[in-house]
Amino acid sequence: MISIVVPAHNESSVIARTLSQWVGTPASDEIRVVVVCNGCTDDTANVARRFGPTVNVVESDIARKTHALNLGDQIADVFPRIYADADIVITVDAILALARRLDRGDVLAVAPTADINLAGCSWLVRKYFGVRSRLPSSREGIGGSGVYAVSEAGRMRFGQFPDITADDTYVRLQFRAEERETLSCVRSTVFAPRTLLQLIAVRTRAYRGTFELARRFPELLVNKGAANNRALIALFKEPRLWPGLLIYCGVNIVARYNATRGYRRGADLWQRDETSRAALSDSTK
Repeated sequence: MISIVVPAHNESSVIARTLSQWVGTPASDEIRVVVVCNGCTDDTANVARRFGPTVNVVESDIARKTHALNLGDQIADVFPRIYADADIVITVDAILALARRLDRGDVLAVAPTADINLAGCSWLVRKYFGVRSRLPSSREGIGGSGVYAVSEAGRMRFGQFPDITADDTYVRLQFRAEERETLSCVRSTVFAPRTLLQLIAVRTRAYRGTFELARRFPELLVNKGAANNRALIALFKEPRLWPGLLIYCGVNIVARYNATRGYRRGADLWQRDETSRAALSDSTK
């Protein structure tokens, strides 16, 4: 058996696309899904309940992802355990492949490789992701693919999810490079922000999560893995990439500045991209 925990905050426009990949297939008997609707003011819970007994729907008034993850852990009682964002797409075959990889026992955490869906995105956003696809960070699934899976031994590395922004990065840093793996043959679909402003907002939140982890859990930083800096500098040797590089660097400079300023002020930098959810919703019509 496999358990899947899905935290969902106002995801009524996308949750059906995610769940439909797992329910009503020959492999449905092998999975148990827990959807934790946290602080929802929309129809997320009712949409999820339509998928029947395979999906256990829990509702909480607390609109925090890590709180939802902890609630899901209380209910999900089998391993391997998969944590999946409600706005991504991953097939049941991919879920089974993640579980099989963990069953071999030589790694404790795995993730798929992200396929970035750029449908409806602006030229600037496309250029940004064109550069990102060439960097080491694009090949890191735990924190990039919207999905990660842990074995029972892997889940024992930490207790409850702390109240932090970057839960996926926190999980990745629990494991040394040789204890975690991103599977190139297993894919998930992640929907990019459509506009540059939304991309900056999302990147600002990512930097906020990095700053938070460095302050609260500095001992975990030894497991960070490869940085982008050297690969990014090497890309400047290709003039055809300069427009994308300028956009990539500009977005991250602005996002880092915004995150630094907001973090020092203690501001809430919850930045959820609604444009990519609209893109997914539109594609189902």
